[in-house]
Amino acid sequence: MPLGTLDGTPPPFFRQGPSALSKLTFFSLLALFLMVADARLELARPLRVAVAAALYPMQWLALRPVVWVQGGGKYFESLKRSQSSEEAALYKLGLQSQRASQVEQLLLENTRLRALLTLRERVATPSQAAQVLYDAADPYTRKVIIDRGLLDGVAAGSPVLDEAGVLGQVTRVYPAISEVTLITDREQAIPVLNTRTGARGVAFGDPALRANALELRFMAANTDVQVGDLLTTSGVDGVYPPGLPVAKVAKVDRRADSAFARISCEPLALVSGVVHVMVLQPVASQIASRPVVPASAGPVRKGSKK
Repeated sequence: MPLGTLDGTPPPFFRQGPSALSKLTFFSLLALFLMVADARLELARPLRVAVAAALYPMQWLALRPVVWVQGGGKYFESLKRSQSSEEAALYKLGLQSQRASQVEQLLLENTRLRALLTLRERVATPSQAAQVLYDAADPYTRKVIIDRGLLDGVAAGSPVLDEAGVLGQVTRVYPAISEVTLITDREQAIPVLNTRTGARGVAFGDPALRANALELRFMAANTDVQVGDLLTTSGVDGVYPPGLPVAKVAKVDRRADSAFARISCEPLALVSGVVHVMVLQPVASQIASRPVVPASAGPVRKGSKK
């Protein structure tokens, strides 16, 4: 091919058009114009809204794993916090329940102590307060142990009262403790007086008849005894001061085949569950001893020299 016939223009692939500097200047000015126009006239706002709406589903899908991981961590953290809060609440509730039961017990003890102090003011016999430590181990007796003994001046036979009435009698005394036999024990007897009729009798402990019960024995079948009669100590035994409440008549059974009535009584004292008691001195210890009469020299004879 002759050289004069060749086309000297570059192919389209190698055509560069405007220079790179011209393009940089043009696009820079265009970008500056668009930024100023968008800042002043908000020309690109619809475009941004459209692009954001189109990209939101992809953003939502891309953020799901992150949200799930964060949500799972918060779930386990909140679960652990809730379990800890529940344990703390249960512990606090247990403490409050324990304190409430202690408050109720203290209020009950306070009421009984006030009643015991009131009874102490009415009783002129010397007395001292004591506390029940525990019940006796023998299941066939009705006895309790108190925290007063020989060192505190407690003597055998001392009456023991609670805020409601006669509880029993001291039967054994040790240096620091004493054993009290309750009035409901089968071997215990106490002289009583019917405050309505003035009739005297003897009340015996009778656990076989009914738990924590007394029986007024050797009363004639025609004796004037009614349900609800108040029995107090008669004071004739030299142990119990007179006038202390003992029991109330609960049942009167007049049988035709017996000369005596079967009279069941309920003790007024709290024979089961008592905590604070009052120990009195026996009445016999307060009675002055019999004066000693000096031996006489014998009768003086008449006419004898003095």
